[in-house]
Amino acid sequence: MNTTNAIKTILIFMICIGFGNAQEKKETQEKNRVEAGHTNQNKFKQLYDEFSTPNQYRTGSGAPGEAYYQNTADYDMDIQLDDLNQKLSGFETITYTNNSPDELTYLWVQLDQNIRGEKGKSDLIRSQKLPEVTPMNRFVSTYAKQPFKGGFNIESVSHKGKALTYTIHQTMMRVDLPKALQPGDKFQFSIKWWYNLNNHVTDGGRSGYEYFEEDGNYAYVIAQFFPRMAVYNDVEGWQNYQFWGSGEFALPFGDYKVNITVPADHILDATGKLKNRKKVFSKKMIERFEKAKNSYDKPVFIVTQEEAEKAEKGFSKKTKTWQFEAKQVRDFAFASSRKFIWDMQAVKIGDKSVMAVSLYPKEGNPLWEEYSTKVVASTLKSYSRMTFDYPYHKAISVHAKRQGMEYPMICWNYGRPEKDGSYSDRVKFGMISVIIHEIGHNFFPMIVNSDERQWGWMDEGINTFVQYVAEQDFAETYPNAIKPLNKYPSRRGDPAKIVPYMKGNQSFIAPIMSNPEQVYQLGNNAYGKPATALNILRETVMGRELFDYAFRTYSQRWMFKHPTPEDFFRTMEDASSVDLDWFWRGWFYTTDVVDIGIESVKKYYVTDQPTASGRTFLQKYGVTNPKNIDALYVVPENDTELTNEMKSKTTLENAPRLKEFLLDNFTVVERQAIEVPNYFYTITFEKPGGLVMPILVTYTFADGSEEQVTYPAQIWRKNDRQVKRVLASQVQLVKVQVDKDQLTADVNTTNNTWPKEKQENEFERFKKQQN
Repeated sequence: MNTTNAIKTILIFMICIGFGNAQEKKETQEKNRVEAGHTNQNKFKQLYDEFSTPNQYRTGSGAPGEAYYQNTADYDMDIQLDDLNQKLSGFETITYTNNSPDELTYLWVQLDQNIRGEKGKSDLIRSQKLPEVTPMNRFVSTYAKQPFKGGFNIESVSHKGKALTYTIHQTMMRVDLPKALQPGDKFQFSIKWWYNLNNHVTDGGRSGYEYFEEDGNYAYVIAQFFPRMAVYNDVEGWQNYQFWGSGEFALPFGDYKVNITVPADHILDATGKLKNRKKVFSKKMIERFEKAKNSYDKPVFIVTQEEAEKAEKGFSKKTKTWQFEAKQVRDFAFASSRKFIWDMQAVKIGDKSVMAVSLYPKEGNPLWEEYSTKVVASTLKSYSRMTFDYPYHKAISVHAKRQGMEYPMICWNYGRPEKDGSYSDRVKFGMISVIIHEIGHNFFPMIVNSDERQWGWMDEGINTFVQYVAEQDFAETYPNAIKPLNKYPSRRGDPAKIVPYMKGNQSFIAPIMSNPEQVYQLGNNAYGKPATALNILRETVMGRELFDYAFRTYSQRWMFKHPTPEDFFRTMEDASSVDLDWFWRGWFYTTDVVDIGIESVKKYYVTDQPTASGRTFLQKYGVTNPKNIDALYVVPENDTELTNEMKSKTTLENAPRLKEFLLDNFTVVERQAIEVPNYFYTITFEKPGGLVMPILVTYTFADGSEEQVTYPAQIWRKNDRQVKRVLASQVQLVKVQVDKDQLTADVNTTNNTWPKEKQENEFERFKKQQN
């Protein structure tokens, strides 16, 4: 018998003797009890009931199937910005390709601006009350403002010059086809439209303008500005769920050619490559642009603050047309103003250079000049490491006072200093974080193109998770930017920060797997909780190596495609060999919470003299003379058979027959490697919370040493309420603590420590704060 087997034999006897009576009693009760049947409620049950069956479009591994398809929509557009009347008009031609196996008799087009139209119903679905106290600005904006005449004005929908029949239902427009569009065929049609731009600072919205009263100028961030094709796929058919405001956008990929006409003194950037740079750039701007393409350490100004301030006074009556082309993008957006400062910096991503770009008025300085483009560059590196090399040629951060919104290659970000240029850490870190988040959206969902209208967490939550990683990367790259802190103050991602939400009123909490329009706290539900879950999955459940490989696999499998939650869940398991159905079910399909604690710790001593309970146990198996077998017996600390003499002796002194056993069965060299424990403990862990999670335990011993053990979540597979572990030690155990570093989002830490720590009441905490 080798050392390992001998030790196992000894421990097995100890466990059997210690718990034999309790087990026998339980078995007897089970035999005599007749209960009603039940369905499988085990937390480790596979997700077959929740998941759709794999098919030719989407495989059981989470990868696209052999018959996977997606339709495309290509756009040719001519856009005009009316800076005098804040009006946008356009003429677009859409070439829609039916790559599906289905015959299509109509097409669905999204008219998102109609949420602001006279017939918009988004405000009518919200419950209201008249508060006792209303801030003056909110009162005016809610009750005393002039009605805004927003929404699309569709002037024509045509095919080869002939009018098409169409029906507008709120934010969706059905275009009836002259004849059915067969699989593999294309259909080209045109739409002429215009609408009044909104003031996004006072009226809200994801795009619009900001008015600067001091100089009479406008800064435009323009998006959702053209009728856009809806997605048709194997999961939803047409994704024509109305735009109510929270659920964002589901869009097909395509190629864009866009001409944008604006005042001649405006600075403009947009999705895609600028095709007529020599016509819209001055000679000096061209020279600076060429320099920026080779500047990897700091940004280069294309337009300086001095030049932007000079342009503010111009108000040219002439126009200039900027021409852009974009390949394989799911949307298009642009920003335009004569107020813009413009800087750029090159970033090495894989084997190519990408331009990190910022546009901002002087009101954004000195904060934006110092940080924006640096943050863009750092974010592209972090996200590319976690997913795939950024495939586009640029990424633009645009300053907008109250915005945080994303589009392919371009995004709007808030963060404005005071008028004297001063700013708080809150403003600085808020700006850095929103830039990281919105630039990160280039990856999710602009490239990994999930259905935002249905599953808000798939872009917001996944992106917020990678944002957390990128924030920590930024702190390492620019440590001076976060001083005196030694870690980036991430708002979301750390497990402890989601606890207040998770332990809140269950009447106002929905599962993550809910439509964005049907949740109560969208920020926590779609951003914070999924980001925290993935962070815990990476750091605590899977480990970084397995997680990162699986996460990259998902990202690369679904680049420029439309994944579903199941595709994500399945890929993470398929690429890691980790069964995670229990994790997805608990964190994403329920509102259960984590609460794991210590119910009790019981101490035992070991002897080779048969105890009363030991004799009873052996008699059950026909052993009438215990001295005939090599066995050990455990004596609980509170047992009447335990003497002070036994407490003062070592295990070998209390069990000389164990010493003889070792002499008879092991060589001198083997015996030297054996450490016989002197202290034995049974730790009972409880789980009042519904979520199963690994048990992260720190054992502290009398000599000051610590042992950290992670019991996998599967420890709960056969008992969802409590589990027991035996700890054998040379040194006396003095403390047990669960989740010492708060890595699991445990909502109740009062049961996490043995001996139980005294909890301060509110008065005691108040007194401490006063001192």
